[in-house]
Amino acid sequence: MNGFTRTVMRTVLQAIPTILGIIVISFLLLYLMPGDAVDAIAGMSGSASQETMDALRDTYGLNDSFIVQFFRYLGGVLTLNFGTSISYSAPVLDVIMERLPSTMILMLTAFVIALTVGIMVGWAMAVFAGKWPDRLLTSTSLLLYSAPNFWVGLMIIVIFSARLQWFPSGGAETIGAALTGWGWFLDRLKHLVLPSCALAAFFVAIYARLTRAAMLEVLRQDYIRTAAAKGLHPMLIQFRHGLRNALIPVTTVAGMHLGNMLGGAVVVETVFNWPGIGRLTMSAIAARDTQVLLGILLLTSVVVIIVNVIIDWLTTLLDPRIRS
Repeated sequence: MNGFTRTVMRTVLQAIPTILGIIVISFLLLYLMPGDAVDAIAGMSGSASQETMDALRDTYGLNDSFIVQFFRYLGGVLTLNFGTSISYSAPVLDVIMERLPSTMILMLTAFVIALTVGIMVGWAMAVFAGKWPDRLLTSTSLLLYSAPNFWVGLMIIVIFSARLQWFPSGGAETIGAALTGWGWFLDRLKHLVLPSCALAAFFVAIYARLTRAAMLEVLRQDYIRTAAAKGLHPMLIQFRHGLRNALIPVTTVAGMHLGNMLGGAVVVETVFNWPGIGRLTMSAIAARDTQVLLGILLLTSVVVIIVNVIIDWLTTLLDPRIRS
């Protein structure tokens, strides 16, 4: 059994109690939340008799005890049946899978932007440590770190959409354009740029600061001085010997931040009107659709676990000592 297989098996075994704990805690918190989907339906319709509301609760099993509802849901999860959405009148899995690809595209794009820009900015900060480029980039990183996602998103819309008119202000594609092929791809790409940059801004600051600290630590090591004494080019030393070892903590932290990126996607998708899991979550909260909320929490947890497996594998590639 190779190292990657052992990593996968270990992560899967650790994931089983984690997922079970997520199901229990999420179900309990949503059960204790005031109101239910029937109350939301009555509020949207304007009026409903108590008999009608009681009949709806009996139909959807909302009058059953916590234990009965929990084990009914748990039994459904074991058979990949996440229930039926009351507000959408459709299977929860179908509702989520319709929105999940858009969120995954947004998150992966933001993740790549955050890692690439953050690592390169952190490398530049370490190379010019104590000089004006370092101070300028540090100040910019602190601004991105302290600014909330919704403010960054609004400023990006004002500058690049309202003022410069380079990119559309929201949505995933141009409505009514009926584009196909290369034109459809470019249209989707233009709509993706602003929300992905807004989502990545906070994480660019984190990865830049972390890369800077790790690079400064690595560049003080004895093997770096030995490589310089052998006459290797400074750029080769910085990238091959310095940056590669500095990426180990950055890669580990990046996997841990994926859950935070999912949380940030809720705000960004709302600001940019992006049709993904974030907007679906807000709609489900407003409609008290607990089945959809439970499905989102469970499936996103599985996505985070899968990404952590990939991050562990990348870490073993960067550091041969972990494989041994």
